[in-house]
Amino acid sequence: MSSSETRRLELPFDRDELRDLHAGDACLLTGPVFTLRDAGHIRLLAELDEQQADELPYGLAGQAIFYAGPTPAAAGRPFGAIGPTTASRMDFAAPRLHDAGVAATIGKGVRSQQVKDACVRNGAVYFVAVGGAAAYLAKCVESSETLAYDDLGTEALRRVEVKDFPVFVGVDTYGNDVYDLA
Repeated sequence: MSSSETRRLELPFDRDELRDLHAGDACLLTGPVFTLRDAGHIRLLAELDEQQADELPYGLAGQAIFYAGPTPAAAGRPFGAIGPTTASRMDFAAPRLHDAGVAATIGKGVRSQQVKDACVRNGAVYFVAVGGAAAYLAKCVESSETLAYDDLGTEALRRVEVKDFPVFVGVDTYGNDVYDLA
């Protein structure tokens, strides 16, 4: 069961704190998240294959990957809008990235059983961000830095500093899924 109290979480995550979260919990995230989508995931997996390593580059170990493609800067902010992309599109990569050390992912929609199993195996979580609120979510972004894959445009790997970024726990470290809590 989820708590009615909103949890404030500082990033990068403390794995013990992640174990205290439950599917459905409302959270506000503050700290770095890393944006990456379909094409970026393909490149990141290729880099891991080339390096023949399970260690993540770009400081991604222990961090959160946000499945988002932000728009250009607007209204004095780093992005005009930044909203979640359908998470299941990244299910092909998420288990390997969790196994390599990613602590959390952020997107919208359901995840595969393989992703849920990877969350359990690694003490990781999947957060759900509200779709259709991209302009509002952009107000929670304080800064952005492109780290890799700049040629991919909106799908580049970026380190984005967020403050009080609203999410819900979609899949907790025990494999419970908010979409199953009817």
